Amino acid sequence: MSASRFTYLGPEGTFTEAALRTLPEAATRELVPMVSVPAVLDAVRGGEAAGALVPIENSVEGGVTTTIDELAVGAPLMIYREVLLPIAFALLVRPGTQLADIKTVTGHPVAQPQVRKWLAAHLPDAEWESSASNADGARRVREGQVDGAFAGEFAAAVYGLEPLVTDIHDAKNAETRFVLVGRPARPAAPTGADKTSVVIWLGDDHPGALMELLQEYAVRGVNLIRIESRPTGEGLGRYCFSVDCEGHITDRRVGEALMGLKRTCPQVRFLGSYPRAGLAAAGVAVPRTGTSDADFTAASDWLNRSLDGRA
Repeated sequence: MSASRFTYLGPEGTFTEAALRTLPEAATRELVPMVSVPAVLDAVRGGEAAGALVPIENSVEGGVTTTIDELAVGAPLMIYREVLLPIAFALLVRPGTQLADIKTVTGHPVAQPQVRKWLAAHLPDAEWESSASNADGARRVREGQVDGAFAGEFAAAVYGLEPLVTDIHDAKNAETRFVLVGRPARPAAPTGADKTSVVIWLGDDHPGALMELLQEYAVRGVNLIRIESRPTGEGLGRYCFSVDCEGHITDRRVGEALMGLKRTCPQVRFLGSYPRAGLAAAGVAVPRTGTSDADFTAASDWLNRSLDGRA
C-alpha cells in the first residue's frame, strides 16, 4: 500500500479536496484526484492509496447514496476521521460573461437542491446539466460546454474562470460531511466524543423487525445520529440500514448493542469508531443513568456476587 498517497473525489478544485486539505495528515501525502467515489475507494482496497476522502452526507440533501452503498459492499473499509465543511457556492463563468448570457448551468447533482431557490429567482430559464462533480462542471465551463458552474469559489483560479456571483446557498449554515476511509485496522482510542458507524441487514421482513433492531440501541441508552435504508439489490422490499450512533465501540453500551445486533441479524458490517467532528472539545451528552461503563461494571459485579451467594 502506498502510505504516502490519499485519493479524493476529483478533479482538482472540488469541495472534497478543500475538506481533505484541512486534515494535518494531508500535508505530508500526495493527493490524487479520482473520477468517482467507487474509483476513490477501490484505490484504497487495491493498495494504491493509504486513505481516501469522500462525501457521505449533506445537511440539505441528506446522505450521499453512492458513498453509503460503496461502503456497504465489496472488500471492507473503515472510517477513521470525519470532516465538516461549510458549503457556499459561487457561479463560475468564463471571463466577460454576464448573468444575462447564461442559458445553461451545471454542478454535481447534490448541489442542485442547494441552489434551486437562487436559480428560480435569478436564472429561472437556465437549463441544469449535471456533472460528475462541481469541479468537473467548472472544467466544462472552461471548455465552452455550458455557460456557468456552481462550485467553490476557490475553483475559479484552477480553471481560469471568474466568480460572477459568490456566497450562493438556499439554506443558511449548509454543511457537507466527509469521511476519511482506509483499510480495516484497530480503531483509534476513544476521545469521549465519538461516533460509531455500521451497516445492518435484517434477517426477514416481519412486523416490528426495524423496531427490534432499534431496541438494541434504545435499551442500552445509545443515541442514534443517523439511520438510512438502502436497497440491497436482492429485490423490491429488501433493505439494509446505514446507522451512525454516539459513542465508541469500546464503550460498554455501544459494544453490547453491536453484539445484540450481531446475534439477531444475518450481517453487520462495522465501519469504524472515530472522533465526531466539531465536538471533541465540547463533548457530548452524559450517558443516561444506568448506561455508563461504570453502571455496566456495577451490574456485572452484582451478577457475579449473586452467583456466588454474596449479593
